[in-house]
Order: sequence, then C-alpha cells, then structure tokens
Amino acid sequence: MTSDPSCIFCKIIVGDIPSRQVYADDKAVAFLDVGPWSRGHTLVIPREHVADLVTDPPQLSAIGPAIDATARLLVDKLHADGLNLLSSAKPVAGQEVFHLHVHLIPRYADKPGLRNLIGPDPEAAADLDAVHAEITA
Repeated sequence: MTSDPSCIFCKIIVGDIPSRQVYADDKAVAFLDVGPWSRGHTLVIPREHVADLVTDPPQLSAIGPAIDATARLLVDKLHADGLNLLSSAKPVAGQEVFHLHVHLIPRYADKPGLRNLIGPDPEAAADLDAVHAEITA
C-alpha cells in the first residue's frame, strides 16, 4: 500500500495526526471534518495514497463499502434528514488536500437545499467532540 509521508491524510491514517474517527475497515478510514459544513460532516479516505478520483490506481470502488456504511451510520446516529456526497478532483474543482477523499455531509430540515450546503458552519465546528461521541456510542 502506498503512502506519502508529507500528506496530512496519510498522517491521519497512521495516527501521527489525531482525528475523530467514526469508521474504519481494511480499505478506508472515515473521520469528522475539522471545518464542517454541517453537523457530522465526515471525510472518507482510502488507506492507499492516491491523489484524487481520476488518478491511478482507481480507489473509489475500493472505498465504496466504507462510504455506504459511514453514510448510513451518520443518518442513523445523527437523525439527519438527508445527506450529500461530494468529491473534488484537481485544483480547478476546488480540491485542497491531494489525497482522494469523499465528503459525506448530513443535511437537516432547518437548512435544506444546495444553497445551504457549502461553507463552514461555526456551530457544527464547536460541537465536534459531542458529535463524535454520538456517532461512536
């Protein structure tokens, strides 16, 4: 399995950088985003370092089961009314960390639609420890 010692997500995978992990299997790790767009915003990343969705070797199918399990966990544990899935590939698409990652963004009835999707939510950011405890309990 390839790793990049300068990659922040690779450092999270090996435990050099702490995270609020909510799911892990042999192919992927899922943890709360530190700049959440909503309560429970989670990133799912492959254990193998690959820059993005369109860079070889392909990893999306490998992390598919983790995406599915984590999405269901978030909706169930956080009582979300819906969920958005997003992955950006390359800087022009807005990718900032160059290790494939899929955003799972729980959505709630009080902030519906795409207009309320993108951008940090200070309330969600202040609640990370409580959200982590709720998901992992």
